[in-house]
Amino acid sequence: MQVQTRGGVGLRVTFLWIIPLAVAIDQVSKFIVRGSMALYQSEPVLGNFFRLTYIHNPGAAFGLNMGSPFLHTAFSILALGILVYLYRSLAENERFLRLALCLVLGGAVGNIIDRLYLGEVVDFFDFGLGDLRWPIFNFADSFVTVGVLLLVLGYSRREKTDASPEQPSSPAPEEEIARE
Repeated sequence: MQVQTRGGVGLRVTFLWIIPLAVAIDQVSKFIVRGSMALYQSEPVLGNFFRLTYIHNPGAAFGLNMGSPFLHTAFSILALGILVYLYRSLAENERFLRLALCLVLGGAVGNIIDRLYLGEVVDFFDFGLGDLRWPIFNFADSFVTVGVLLLVLGYSRREKTDASPEQPSSPAPEEEIARE
């Protein structure tokens, strides 16, 4: 779907609905966790393999730390601007890449909301085997991760398509007849 603006410039909105949906899923889940669990409380869902563990993450995705919370927020907002630019620069038919970027945007916005209001991000999905634990994460992190994986896949497929040599087209039957 394309919406026309006054200047005649089209605004591509095909998958934009994914962004508020991702933000809503992320924020509602965090609201539920904050309201029903104490900080650092951990509840088994599937034994020790999958637990809900409520933490505040002052760092970046999966506990990576870049320094101050201000730096995280500033970097996130800058990345958001770059993602919007990438989305707007895609051709109308690049639906797969649009879907991927909307997932990343939705996840990024979800975590930016936490950073702006809490100064850190609420995380709660806790997976692992015994003492080997994956860093605790949330829906926003999941949307970003899946979106980035889809972007890598989409751009690699696009490069293969762009790099494939043009197949010489065989003449149309009418051209063959005209030559004879």
